[in-house]
Amino acid sequence: MKHTLRYIFSSLLFLSLSFAHAQETKTVTKDTVSEGVVPKKTAVTKTTATTPKTDSIVPPVKKDRYGLHLGIDLFKLSRSFYDKDYTGLELVGDYRLSKKHYLAAEVGNENKTTDDERVNFTTKGSYLKVGFDYNGYENWLDMENIISIGLRYGFSTFNQQLNTYRIYNTDQYFGETPALTSGQKYNGLTASWIEVVAGMKAKVFNNVFLGFSIRFNRLISNKQPSGFENLYIPGFNRTYNGDFGVGFNYTVTYFVPIFKKVVKPAEKKTAKK
Repeated sequence: MKHTLRYIFSSLLFLSLSFAHAQETKTVTKDTVSEGVVPKKTAVTKTTATTPKTDSIVPPVKKDRYGLHLGIDLFKLSRSFYDKDYTGLELVGDYRLSKKHYLAAEVGNENKTTDDERVNFTTKGSYLKVGFDYNGYENWLDMENIISIGLRYGFSTFNQQLNTYRIYNTDQYFGETPALTSGQKYNGLTASWIEVVAGMKAKVFNNVFLGFSIRFNRLISNKQPSGFENLYIPGFNRTYNGDFGVGFNYTVTYFVPIFKKVVKPAEKKTAKK
């Protein structure tokens, strides 16, 4: 009986010690994890996952070119070759003042013989036009095209030579009288006018532009000789419709860049609450 009790007591003691040792080991493991002692692999994984990565994108800076357009009127130049009664040359230019505004000018000379039913005369002279253009076209990317409206003040100095003329005969019985030779010259003539211009320029190659414009003219002053009217004025064209005239030109110009200006981004408007 004593041996049996001793055996039971020893077994219970062994089980109690084993259970206590297991509880102590579990407590130590839990405390170790809570204090940050973790496996190396787990620690590296947490560090990598919590590291933020940021990227910044810088927008490109856009710059507009400022400079001179210099060129020639192709219509007057080509007409000098195929029209035996005409010789003329016109040089054109403009300078960019701001994003939309340009100073503009044209200078030229003409020598034209006009042969009408009643009169034949030759006009020789030079002219100058100065003014401005406003570009209404909104370019995108690196385009530099121009669709403009503008104003010019024109001034011309010239002379007229009356070559031949016919006297109108109201009596049809005798028919038309033959043309009379005159050769009368009128020197020191002048005229000035205002010109409304609508035109465009398109960039076709690097710095090379083709353009077209139409002009509506209104005479301000016109010094005319006695007994003869200025039916043609260099730079103004024909005056058969009184003080009004119409003109046009086809141009090729080369752009000479001088400097660049940074384009400021448009400011965003804040909505009112």
